[in-house]
Amino acid sequence: MLQKILIINGGFNMSKKVVIPKSLSEDGKKVLTDRGIDLIEVDDNFIDGLLEHGRDADGMIIFLDHVGEDVLSQMPNLKIIARHGVGYDSIDLDASAQHGVWVTNTPNANAATVAETTLAEIFDLSKNVTKTSFEMRKGNYTYALAHRGFDLAGKTLGIIGYGHIGQQVAKKASALEMPILIYNRSKKESPYEKFVDLDTLLKTADIVTLHLASNPATHHIIGKDQLAEMKRSSVLINLGRGGLIDTSALINALKIHQIAGAALDVFEEEPLPLDSDLFHFENVLLTPHIGSSTVESFSRMAVDAASEVVRVLNGEKPQWPVNEPK
Repeated sequence: MLQKILIINGGFNMSKKVVIPKSLSEDGKKVLTDRGIDLIEVDDNFIDGLLEHGRDADGMIIFLDHVGEDVLSQMPNLKIIARHGVGYDSIDLDASAQHGVWVTNTPNANAATVAETTLAEIFDLSKNVTKTSFEMRKGNYTYALAHRGFDLAGKTLGIIGYGHIGQQVAKKASALEMPILIYNRSKKESPYEKFVDLDTLLKTADIVTLHLASNPATHHIIGKDQLAEMKRSSVLINLGRGGLIDTSALINALKIHQIAGAALDVFEEEPLPLDSDLFHFENVLLTPHIGSSTVESFSRMAVDAASEVVRVLNGEKPQWPVNEPK
């Protein structure tokens, strides 16, 4: 479905068009409409709607949609792809640069929220909250007695990736009386605990949580060998990107009880196919990429993404570029 909003007042000398998801926060829309930008709002299949109604658009704001040469080659006026969120692995950066298109993200808008969701999934997994609730709804009031959780105090938390989100996780987890180990490819200062190599973290941590960007260097950073290093009593949390974990290796590790469980919010294939073996494990918490899904976080991401669009269409350099147009 398509809803087009034409705003005539103020802003640019010539009318600019920007394609956005219909569900974009109203705060973000207001940033654009207050500057006289025409909004082409697309519902359902974003890319199909984009190419049907917005080929002459000057900019776009996207969620998790894939944008590559096949899309870029059909949009001659495009100046910016503003990612609503942090990860940008769904966008072909090189093709965008070749077409003179900026790609931006919103690195400061959702870090605290994703960190909160990380802790929520850690709490859920450690106390079997979701599974016990479902069993209770089926009348199984004794499930919890046979499936006891574990305390977090005294357990070691291993954080892989120490960007904005990883730092927020460390800050919030530091109040839980958990020793914290950190692995990051570049050394950073941390007031919370110490940096170690990846092998040490995997062998030591009771809970391993992933907060890395997706790129060739991090693809399948957790695979068969890394899972074999982890404690049999440890659990794996992923709110980074699905490609950080070799899914087949994880499924096998769960089948042979090589680790105690997992909480996954992102997957190599999204949405996760309903025939995935991951649905068969009662010790795996699955959520559909909800790490930043709060009213406040969506508002901040929408405003930041829209602000980047305004900057670029006004002839300025964006604040958070992830590529450099040629």
